Amino acid sequence: MLAGPFGAVVEDGATVFTVFAPDATAVDLCLFDAHDRETRIAMQRDAHGHWSAHVPGIGTGQRYGYRADGAYDPAHGHWFDPSKLLADPFATRIDRPFAWHAALAAARGHGFDTAPLVPKSVVETAPPARAAQPRLFAEGGLIYELNVRAFTMLHPDVPHEQRGTLAALAHPAVIGHLKALGVDAVELMPITAWIDERHLPPLGLTNAWGYNPVTLMALDPRLAPGGIADLAKATAALRAEGIGVILDLVFNHTGESDRLGPTLSLRGLCNLQAFRHDADHQLINDTGTGNTLDCQHPFMVQLITDALTHFVLAGGVDGFRFDLGTVLGRTADGFSPEAPLIRAILQNPVLKDRVLIAEPWDIGPGGYRLGQFPDAFFEWNDRYRDTIRRFWRGDGHLLGPLATALAGSSDLFAGARTRSVNFIAAHDGFTLADLVSHAHKHNEANGENNRDGHNDNHSWNHGVEGETGDATVFSARNRDLRALLTLLFASRGTIMLTAGDESGRSQRGNNNAYCQDNELGWFDWDKRDGDLEVLSARLAEIRRDWPHLTRTEFLSGDEVEWLTPQGHALTAADWETEKGRCLAMVLLHPDDATGARLAVLINRGDEDIVFALPQRAGFAWRDLIADGPLEANVPCPARTVMMVGEHGQTS
Repeated sequence: MLAGPFGAVVEDGATVFTVFAPDATAVDLCLFDAHDRETRIAMQRDAHGHWSAHVPGIGTGQRYGYRADGAYDPAHGHWFDPSKLLADPFATRIDRPFAWHAALAAARGHGFDTAPLVPKSVVETAPPARAAQPRLFAEGGLIYELNVRAFTMLHPDVPHEQRGTLAALAHPAVIGHLKALGVDAVELMPITAWIDERHLPPLGLTNAWGYNPVTLMALDPRLAPGGIADLAKATAALRAEGIGVILDLVFNHTGESDRLGPTLSLRGLCNLQAFRHDADHQLINDTGTGNTLDCQHPFMVQLITDALTHFVLAGGVDGFRFDLGTVLGRTADGFSPEAPLIRAILQNPVLKDRVLIAEPWDIGPGGYRLGQFPDAFFEWNDRYRDTIRRFWRGDGHLLGPLATALAGSSDLFAGARTRSVNFIAAHDGFTLADLVSHAHKHNEANGENNRDGHNDNHSWNHGVEGETGDATVFSARNRDLRALLTLLFASRGTIMLTAGDESGRSQRGNNNAYCQDNELGWFDWDKRDGDLEVLSARLAEIRRDWPHLTRTEFLSGDEVEWLTPQGHALTAADWETEKGRCLAMVLLHPDDATGARLAVLINRGDEDIVFALPQRAGFAWRDLIADGPLEANVPCPARTVMMVGEHGQTS
């Protein structure tokens, strides 16, 4: 039985501290003064393994941690070591970032007290609740994925002291860029406090992405020196301009890693309850990072739902994206969409109306679960990603899969609507510009001899690898970039664009830049492709103006015509032909059969082609991107996607 609240609660001139450590024999609350002098207070245990201390005379701003004693037997899942200062799993703020040190992972009895190395948890009073209605899209919108630090570090208009922090997102120049692109919501890569993987410091590298958390609720001071208040200010500023905020959260593992990892929080308090173990009490590694959180244990269900509720009520966020989301539903019998944590989220009155996005896979047994999350969840759709990439690279027999992907991926999602988050590139993998410039990854800067990162990227390079090449090569890459962006914006339902892809951002072929907190990983605002940005903004306008695209219902037969360049309906043979490279998708107005139509003309071939567009009395076709009139027969250059709209003619 669990009873709350856990963490530090200020009440009536005192603070009550409560922590879960059911297998510990003793737990001390450790209070630190301004000179880091430590005072230890023995905590009292109840029958359920909750340890508490009522401390009069202290309140907001008090720094603290825990020390837990008990068996030290890693072979059986016990890591108790009172020399290790432990962060409160329910802390909402810490006083400094986590930093790797070998002593954090040393065995018990090594004689080193980790208090000087571990950030202190900070007592906070709950800020005013801000559970406004989610500010996102009623139907398919544009999500803009960004790394707060990388996105703002080089912005010339943002004050130096704000660069790399949440405060930078509220700057008018940053918001102006987002509005120009028609962004409906920003998806912030992890902002909760994380620690470097132990192999990075010897290489002179640091974790730049944040997918290695320690505290699930406290924000990283490097991004949010003011704690949750910084997030609340940023979300308020973005919301005022019509832009929602989605947090990318890691509830699948912690930075305490495998048996050689550090003891920082959950491992030293409730390892057997917090993490999944096999029959021999060894850590299960369904994440590839050394451990896997047991998201079905009642304590972890409470910790995670409390964290989500905190981000909504105190931070004002609109939704969440769950990294390696299959872990959320992992039970002893495999994945279940009815698992306790998923059920708790969907039944929580604060959380049930938030935007919920699953990355529907992990690396454990049966971990690929695309299309199998509950209807309330959107899902990252890597099948869409790979279909678009492979079609544009020139792989054969993909006209049918391409059409299905553009129409909402009805082959993957049950029901009447698509839950797909359509994307071609994300933080993990090549940037969009690198996708069309590199046939192979180039991760040498990561210090692992190019062994890390995905090998099968469905990418290409027009015969010249990287940023070199003549004008013909650069022209071909530019056509590919424009075509891929147009396909993304022409897709039914929700789409996601990663920051910088609208500007031609490159990572010089590095498809795993998680450890590149430097110019390689940062968005260089002075090297943006202005023409590509103009195209991206125009495509966003087209999506807003044509509800054909943003509807989340699957495209039905009475809404779309699939035509050959000659204007004929595609036959079964046309769909299957090895040479199938061209397609016209003509979308009928979803509300009015006599209304204007939208056509997406796709020419993946290497030769220019002419599309014969269907004609109607009283209507004329117009190039929506170039904003010019069209004849009945529309020339479409090689490796190009066009969007054209039908408008009523004036007499």
